[in-house]
Amino acid sequence: MAETSFDIVVIGGGPGGYVAAIRASQLGFKTALVEKSHLGGICLNWGCIPTKALLRSAEVYNLMKHAGEFGLKADNIGFDFTKVIERSRKVSAQLSGGIKHLMKKNKVTVFDGHGKLLGKGALSVNDNQKLNAKHIILATGARARSLPGLEPDGKLVWSYREAMTPDVMPKSLLVVGSGAIGIEFASFYKTMGVDVTVVEVMDRVMPVEDAEISAFARKAFEKQGMKIMTSAKVAKLEKGKDAVTVHVEVGGKVEKIKVDRVIAAVGVTPNSEELGLEKTKVKTDKGFIKTNQWLQTDEPGVYAIGDVAGAPCLAHKASHEGIICVEKIKGLNDVHPMKRESIPGCTYCTPQVASVGLTETAAKEKGYQIKVGRFPFMGNGKAIALGEPEGMIKTVFDAKTGELLGAHMIGAEVTELIQGFGIAKTLETTETELMHTVFPHPTLSEMMHESVLDAYGRAVHF
Repeated sequence: MAETSFDIVVIGGGPGGYVAAIRASQLGFKTALVEKSHLGGICLNWGCIPTKALLRSAEVYNLMKHAGEFGLKADNIGFDFTKVIERSRKVSAQLSGGIKHLMKKNKVTVFDGHGKLLGKGALSVNDNQKLNAKHIILATGARARSLPGLEPDGKLVWSYREAMTPDVMPKSLLVVGSGAIGIEFASFYKTMGVDVTVVEVMDRVMPVEDAEISAFARKAFEKQGMKIMTSAKVAKLEKGKDAVTVHVEVGGKVEKIKVDRVIAAVGVTPNSEELGLEKTKVKTDKGFIKTNQWLQTDEPGVYAIGDVAGAPCLAHKASHEGIICVEKIKGLNDVHPMKRESIPGCTYCTPQVASVGLTETAAKEKGYQIKVGRFPFMGNGKAIALGEPEGMIKTVFDAKTGELLGAHMIGAEVTELIQGFGIAKTLETTETELMHTVFPHPTLSEMMHESVLDAYGRAVHF
C-alpha cells in the first residue's frame, strides 16, 4: 500500500467532516479527507438542502393558489413534478461542487473511498491505500433507521431518498414518524395535493418540541387536511401491485389504511460499522461513538463528531463539533465545549417550527421556577401583512435569575428568527437585556420582544 502521512485525517465529508477539514487546514495542519460517496454528505445531497428546495417549490405553489387574497390573478395553477425534482437535484449538485472548490482552496487532500482504522495512527482507504495521521476524526454520519416489516423497498415503501426523487406522484401517502424528516415530507406532499396520513407512536406529533407548540402544529396540519394518528403504531404492511394496505394499531383496535406509498421516517442509525473500531479502545452506545466534551474517544488520537457521535443529529451541531475538535487539538485558549441546550432545532414544514433550549415541561422537571411568555402571530402587523397570521412565539425564563431557558416558535419564517434567541442564550442574556433591545418595526421579530415582555406581564400589543 502506498503510504501518505498527514497531521489530521477526517473520515466522512458531510457538514461535520468537511468543516473540520477546512478549519484544520486553516490552523496549519496537513489535512486529508476521506469520503466514499458525495462531498457534503447526506445533508447536502439527500437531506437538509434538497428537501428545502422541494419545500420552497411547495411554498410558492401554495402562495399561487391564494393569489386572489393578495389582489392578484393566477389562472390554471399547476406544477411539473419532474421539474420540481430536477430543481432540487440541481441545487444539491451546485453546492457539492462548491465544497470540492473549498477543499482545493484550503489545500485539503481528498481521497475517494471507504476509510477504516488500522490501529494507532493509521487507516486505510478502500483497503488498498494506507494513510498515517497523528489525529483521526470520525465523521461518518448516520443513515435512515429501518424497522422490521417497514424496510424500504424502493417502490412501495420509501426511504428519504425515494421520497425525494419519486418515480411517480402518489395520490395517497402514509408517513411513519412525525419527527422533522417525517413532518417535512408530509407537509411537502400535502401541499402538492396528496392525501397524507401521519402515524406517530408517541402521544403527540413532533414529540421533541414543547407540548404547546406540538398541539398548535397538530391543529394546523389537520386544518390543512392531514390525518394525524398518535399513540399509534404500524403493525403490518400488505403490499399489492401498486398500493399498500397499512395495519395501524391505535386505541386497542386495528385500522386498515390503503395508500399508494409509505414513507418510513423512524429515526437514524449511526454509521459506525466497518470502521475498524474493534482495533481500538473506542466505545459505542447503541452504535453511537462515545466521546467527551472535546469529542475525544477512549482511543488517543481518535475523535468523533456529528451524527455518529450521538444526538441531536443536526448538521449545524456536526459543523460546530468539527470546529471545537480541531481547535482543541491545536491547543487554542478560547475553545469552549458545546452547550447542547444552546443548539437550535428547525423543522421546515408549514407552518415552520423552531426551538432552542428547554421546553416548559423540561424546565419544570429540572426544578426551575419559571416565567412563561407567549405572543401570537395575529398580534403582529408584519405577519398580518404577509398573510401569515397563524403562529406563536413562546419563551421560558428562570424566575429567580431572568435567564432565558428556552424559546419555542411556530409560524412563518421562525427558522430564521430562532437564531436571535440562540445568540441570547450564548451571551447568557437576561430578560432585562432582551426587554431593553430595540426590535425593528414592522418585522416578525417584534413578536420575540413581545413574548419576553409577556413573561413578565408587560406585553403591549396583546
